Amino acid sequence: MSMQGAKKGKAVEAYERFIQSKRSSITQANAVGNGVMDNHNPGVSQQQKQGNLSMRGSTVTVHNQQHSNAPIVNGVVYGNVSNNVHRPNLDGLQVLYQHAATGAMHDSDERFPPPLCHPGTREAVIRRIIGWYLDKSRRKKPIMWVYAPAGYGKTAVAGTVSEKLEALTVKLGFCPVGATFFFWRTSQERNSPARFIITLAYQLVRSIPELKIRIDEVINTDPMVLKKALQVQLMKLIVEPLKSLSNLKDIPNRLIIVDGIDECINSDRESRLEKSDEDRETIQLRVLNLIQHLHSHHLPLSFLILSRPEAWIRRHLKSRLFCDVMEPLDLYKVGDHMNDVKVFVMAELRRIAEDLGSESVDAEWPEEECLVQKSEGHMIYAATVIRHIDDPYGNPRKLLRDIMYNSSATRPDISDSTPFSSLYELYRQIMRSCPQRNRLVMIEVIEDVMAFQEERTFVDEGFEKAFLCSR
Repeated sequence: MSMQGAKKGKAVEAYERFIQSKRSSITQANAVGNGVMDNHNPGVSQQQKQGNLSMRGSTVTVHNQQHSNAPIVNGVVYGNVSNNVHRPNLDGLQVLYQHAATGAMHDSDERFPPPLCHPGTREAVIRRIIGWYLDKSRRKKPIMWVYAPAGYGKTAVAGTVSEKLEALTVKLGFCPVGATFFFWRTSQERNSPARFIITLAYQLVRSIPELKIRIDEVINTDPMVLKKALQVQLMKLIVEPLKSLSNLKDIPNRLIIVDGIDECINSDRESRLEKSDEDRETIQLRVLNLIQHLHSHHLPLSFLILSRPEAWIRRHLKSRLFCDVMEPLDLYKVGDHMNDVKVFVMAELRRIAEDLGSESVDAEWPEEECLVQKSEGHMIYAATVIRHIDDPYGNPRKLLRDIMYNSSATRPDISDSTPFSSLYELYRQIMRSCPQRNRLVMIEVIEDVMAFQEERTFVDEGFEKAFLCSR
C-alpha cells in the first residue's frame, strides 16, 4: 500500500471512531431517558424511575414536586425544551366554601343572633314540622310548604326547627339538618339563586362525609362547573355524587330548609337594577323548580319551604308538578296565636320591669292584657310595642300607656283596608310620639328609607300609609 493510501486509511478509521462515539453517547442518553440505565444514575429516584413513560420514541416524565402532592407532567421533549404542565389537586370542599353564600346558612355569623321563636311560643307548628320530618311512613310527602303573610314569624320558625333538630343529633346518630338557605332581599349573596346550589352542596358534604371524595373528583375534573347553569350544578354537585355512593340506601334522610323564597328578587347575575314583578316571579319559580328537580331523583332528602303565599308561588306549588309530593301548612291556622302573644308579652314586660329595678314585677303593667288584645294574635305587633317601650332613656310605663290609651281615633281608610290595621295604627302612634324638635329629622330619615326600598312588603305599605297620615 502506498504512503498516500495508508494516510487515507487512518483518516477513515479516525472518522469511523468519531461517529461510533457519537452514536454511543446518543444511545446512552436515550437509555437513561427510557429508564434503562436509571440504576447507574444516582441522581434518579425510584419514584422517578416508575414515573418515566415512553411515548412514540419521545419521553414524558411524571414526578412529584418537592413539598407538594401535586404532580408535574413533563411533556414531550422537542429540541431539548420540555413543556411542564402543573395539575394541582383541588380541595373540593374548600372550593365550594369560597363560592357559597355562607351568610344564607342558619348558623352563619351574618345572621347572628338568628331569629328564633320565643320560648313557649309556636310550639304547635314546630311539633307539626318536626313530626312530619321524622315520619318514616310511605304516606309522608317529601316537601312541606309553610306559608303566612309578612310578620307571622316564618323565619323564626325555620330557625327554631333547625335548632331543635340539631339538638337531636346525638340521639339520632347523625345531624338531621342537611342544608339551609335563608333568602334575604337586601343581601346581594342571599337575594339571588346564583349561589343556591353551591351553598346546599357545601353543607351536604359536611353533613354526609362520604360525599367528600366525590366532590373532589368533580371539582378537579371540571372546576368550571361552578360557573355553569344551576341545573348543571344541581346534577354535578348533588345528584350524581349522591347516586354514586354505594351505601345510598343506608344514608339517613336529611332535611333541606329553604326560607323566604319570596325574598329572592334578583337574577343570577346579581344585578342591582330594579326587577319587575314578572322578573321576580320567574326567578322564584326557578328556585322551586330546582327543588322539585332535586326531589325527582328520589334521594334521601326532605324539603321544608317557607314563604309568603304570593299568588304565583301558591299556584305553582298547587300545580300537578307539586300537588302529590307537597304538604301545605298555613301557619296562621296552627296553634293558639293569642296565647303565644300573651306568653311573649308577659316575659318581655317582666324583663323590662326587672331592668328598671321594680320590686313588684308582676303588678307593674296593668296595660298587659290590653296589649295582648290589640295585637289580634300578630306577634309582630307585640314585638314592635316592646321595642318601642324598651328605651333606657325613656319611661317605658308612660310609653306603653300612651300606646294603649291615648291613640287617636281609628282611621277608616287604614283600619278597613288590611288585616294589619292595628299595626299600621301603631306605626302612626310611634311616629307621632317623636318629640317636636326631632320631627323634621325623623321625616327626612323615613323619606330616605322609603326612597331606597326596592320593593315594599305588606307591612312596608302600611308603614308608608301611616307615615303619610302622621305628617
